[in-house]
Amino acid sequence: MADASEVSEFLTSRRAKITPQMAGLVSYDGSRRRVPGLRREEAAALAGVSADYYKRLERGNLAGVSDSVLEAIARALQLDDAERDHLYDLAQAANPSPRTRHTAPPLEQVRDSVRYLLDAITEAPAFVRNERRDILAANHLGRALYAPMYEDPIQPPNTARFIFLDPRAGDFYHDWNRAANNVVAILRTASGKHPRDRRLTDLVDHLARHSENFQTRWAAHDVRHHYSGRKHYHHPVIGEIELMFEAMPLGPDQALTLAVYPAKPGSPSQNALRLLASWTMPSQKHPTPTT
Repeated sequence: MADASEVSEFLTSRRAKITPQMAGLVSYDGSRRRVPGLRREEAAALAGVSADYYKRLERGNLAGVSDSVLEAIARALQLDDAERDHLYDLAQAANPSPRTRHTAPPLEQVRDSVRYLLDAITEAPAFVRNERRDILAANHLGRALYAPMYEDPIQPPNTARFIFLDPRAGDFYHDWNRAANNVVAILRTASGKHPRDRRLTDLVDHLARHSENFQTRWAAHDVRHHYSGRKHYHHPVIGEIELMFEAMPLGPDQALTLAVYPAKPGSPSQNALRLLASWTMPSQKHPTPTT
């Protein structure tokens, strides 16, 4: 079942982000508001539900809520696609069907064909990751790019663990705050989809115990989809490098994602990748020519 506090804190945090002006409500001169966001009664009116019913939802009780009400709440709180999906995930966890009630977290085995695919990508870092941000497989350039993560004695490498618990992460990421915000939002999204994933819960607990930076971001209840964009690193071997990225679900293995980080053709970053490949490629012995 979905934790009531998780639901309550998510809805409360989203309501706090919407001002009366953003919602198109008439503001009265001289009125004093204790908070800048919407009042519960205003959110209820915008969603077309009673104030008492909305209060019940915001207390964390999503039992029996219909899709039409969820859509109305999403519109009233101006949720983006990731936030809307997260609300539906929380509702599904609160109303499990007989089929999903005892569903275990998805399997995370990387097929041999996917490993061959990774190795066939030779000019860009490529990885297979799960929703906890474990790197389960990578090609040569992927391992070289994330070499500091592979030095972690805890394996498989994990992006969130590196960002919050390894002091080198502050130098490795050109914009550490952005990377930290992104990874926490991704973990929060995963927690809504897989509330019974004990390994995810253990990871979150571990990070919360050892990092105040993580605690603060986790409490914000931000969620997001992360399928494309740019990555900017300061690599310990090649220095500054800026890469694009595309992430794609791996067919039936919906819990796994293939991510590829190409550089812009002809850019300094493409040259840096080639340099990284030449410096880290295992040496090959060539046969001595015979005469």
